[in-house]
Amino acid sequence: MPISTSEPLKARLRNRAQQEGFAACRVCSPDSIPKAPARLARFVALGRHGQMGWMADRMGWRANPAALWPEARSIVMLAEPYTQAHDPLAVLKRPDRGAISVYAQNRDYHDVLKKRLKRVGRWFLEQAPGEQIKVFVDTAPVMEKPLAQAAGLGWQGKHTNLLARDLGNWFFLGVIFTTVALPPDPPEHEHCGSCTACLDACPTGAFPAPFQLDARRCVSYLTIEHKGPVPADLRHLLGNRIYGCDDCLGVCPWNKFAAAAYEVKYKARPDLIAPPLAELCALDDAAFRARFSGSPIKRLGRGRFVRNVCYAIGNSGDQALYPAVRALVADADPVVADAACWALDRLSRCPSARGVQGGASFPPGEGKV
Repeated sequence: MPISTSEPLKARLRNRAQQEGFAACRVCSPDSIPKAPARLARFVALGRHGQMGWMADRMGWRANPAALWPEARSIVMLAEPYTQAHDPLAVLKRPDRGAISVYAQNRDYHDVLKKRLKRVGRWFLEQAPGEQIKVFVDTAPVMEKPLAQAAGLGWQGKHTNLLARDLGNWFFLGVIFTTVALPPDPPEHEHCGSCTACLDACPTGAFPAPFQLDARRCVSYLTIEHKGPVPADLRHLLGNRIYGCDDCLGVCPWNKFAAAAYEVKYKARPDLIAPPLAELCALDDAAFRARFSGSPIKRLGRGRFVRNVCYAIGNSGDQALYPAVRALVADADPVVADAACWALDRLSRCPSARGVQGGASFPPGEGKV
């Protein structure tokens, strides 16, 4: 569809974004999230960021877009759906299979989305010679969700994730900072009402209150960001979730309006929808890297991923998985070995321990790792 150069630049930008596959494009100003600094400071002061030290280290930039890039005059927020055709929560009823968050069931969205953003950005600069832009995809100190709400793209629900009346909550956010002063869109307001479906669905009780998250109890944080053994009192609550968690997103009633995914690279790989735990348990480093090449799961590394798989096996109650996990009690990675022994205990097949590490018992003959 040709775009008339007589249209205002913002309208042409929105049309171009839609042609590139974005479902929505809205604009806000760098000073549009004045409450963000205090909220972020409280989140960090309470320790709810867990091991994510980068959140504390760069709070000044994160809470104040104007500090990140003082020359910016507008912030363009774009939404790209990754809605899947299958039920994302169905795998939770299959304890011998691993549950992988749907956003990670194919290509890494950072790479896919950034390429699309850059195409929009290059076009934009052609329309505004002499101006500048910076593009971000979840890798810089930018508070995408508050900015998206300020731009009217959606609102942060009680689960703290962004959702929209015409998109549901299955979408990624892309950000373009620009020196061009574009007219801002009106902000969106919360439309959750009395619904608490997302809060009730959380398996670990990670929400101290509506619109608040304690990452230290969030399955996504525990399986992705948290390094070392997961706290013993939370392991049994992970179920078979081995990378991320979709529970609070999957139960949101607004998903009846979810937009279809445009990008085929987000379509789930069949082998990642419900992979067998026994198969994943056997991955060595080379096999792990080969299987998850191009996937966001690869950045976890084999150790952290297999740790999660061991927890899932321990929670499965499936005695048939005992031999697979027992092979890992002497793993070179002590965190994997710890998780394997915990899994054996959970399966009620691990004899009395001779040693204990991280709250997990080691079978006789294996000793401490």
